[in-house]
Amino acid sequence: MTLLALIGAKSLYILYAWLICAGLSSYLSERKGYGEKPGLATGLFLFVISVLIWLLMPAKHESKWVTAGWYGSETKADRAAGKRKGER
Repeated sequence: MTLLALIGAKSLYILYAWLICAGLSSYLSERKGYGEKPGLATGLFLFVISVLIWLLMPAKHESKWVTAGWYGSETKADRAAGKRKGER
């Protein structure tokens, strides 16, 4: 009975890792301008490799990755001007 419990715990951790990789791939592909669906598909099918694929994939010219960086919604021009969120 203990053996089945250990297998269940390991498979739960693998499931969590699989879902986190799919979410990260979806986020990265959306930031780079390709949309969420291609990232989600690669994340579900390629597991850990998909995050590396989307990190190496070049960003489109007007994507959020280029204008705002890898995280956040503030553009690089706004940061250089010293604007804060909510200001005009």
